[in-house]
Amino acid sequence: MTAVAGNMPIRTPRRELTALLLSAGVLLTTGIVMIGSASMDVAAQNYGSPLHFVLRQSVYVVFGCLAGLVAANIPLVWWLRGAWLWLAGAFLLLILVLTPLGVTVNGSTRWISLGAANLQVSEAAKWLLVVYLAGYVVRRHAEVVATWPGVLKPLLILGAASGLLLAQPDFGAVVVLMAAAFGVIFVSGVGLGRFLVVSLTGLALGAAALFSQPYRIERLVAYLDPWKDQFNSGYQLTQALIAFGRGEWTGTGLGNSIQKLFYLPEAHTDFIFAIAAEEFGLLGALGILLTFTVLVLSGLRIARQARDAGMTFGACLAYGLTLLIALQAYINMAVNTGLLPTKGLTLPLVSYGGSSLVVSCVTIGVIARVQMEVEDQRAQEGEAS
Repeated sequence: MTAVAGNMPIRTPRRELTALLLSAGVLLTTGIVMIGSASMDVAAQNYGSPLHFVLRQSVYVVFGCLAGLVAANIPLVWWLRGAWLWLAGAFLLLILVLTPLGVTVNGSTRWISLGAANLQVSEAAKWLLVVYLAGYVVRRHAEVVATWPGVLKPLLILGAASGLLLAQPDFGAVVVLMAAAFGVIFVSGVGLGRFLVVSLTGLALGAAALFSQPYRIERLVAYLDPWKDQFNSGYQLTQALIAFGRGEWTGTGLGNSIQKLFYLPEAHTDFIFAIAAEEFGLLGALGILLTFTVLVLSGLRIARQARDAGMTFGACLAYGLTLLIALQAYINMAVNTGLLPTKGLTLPLVSYGGSSLVVSCVTIGVIARVQMEVEDQRAQEGEAS
């Protein structure tokens, strides 16, 4: 079975690629519009310019699109061959952020200063670790499918990375990383019994981590009944729910949100979905949800096509990266609507933040490359026949 298609000329993409790129473009545009609306008052008070965040996000979008374009032109075999480099890079970032180079905000040390901007380490590390894992399950396919050590070795490595993420602390990143990792291991062909054992073990360890810190227990209690302590532990969730309630079906109109006026914290980052629901209503929120669903389904279909074409690495990579975006997006929207406890996760391609946006754009570029190489392989097979 061929692991990757080589460095081949790019041909005309299929509808899955069109849907992937179109949905990503819609989300990027929505993000700029909503950041402009949600952040003006905060930016004016804290930075003296109401356009501070939207202008910076526009620059991030340009850099992200350029990075995605570069990623789309890098052969998949390059990502496969550099697996150990990506692993080393991920651990280097996770260690550096815990040194004096790390930047602490709201009690969490998750960033490294790059001068004009900060790098959120977890965004880059999650991505690099998934790329490494996709390469591992291809190189060690027989071992992963048939033996316990083949499954446990990468999970121990990811467990060490999770420990470093919890030291920041960033529990949300651990949840997304491990869920995506289990997804990659599952599609690699591991036996169902072995997969269930390691999955249940992972859930047990996750529950232990959840109950190991008082503030996580407090968030869980607030999630179960946010109105019981709505001005303390339940404040963010109750304000987000008020935003949804004010939006009703069609919203209050762009720029007319009340919750963004210093009621809802992190209105342009973690809770931008709630502001979108307030200004565009339930229909607008469902539109964002539908757009993410189109993007995720496109990524999964591309992964399936790569698998059917015998491109094992391309399939595992596309599955893993699509899961990264899907999990983070749906968890963020679930948090905004009170379906999950509060976590510090941004909405990919929409929330303010350069690290998340650039990494998401690179993800789209790599998934696009998978589709391109599938098409190239099919074209070569057609010419050969």
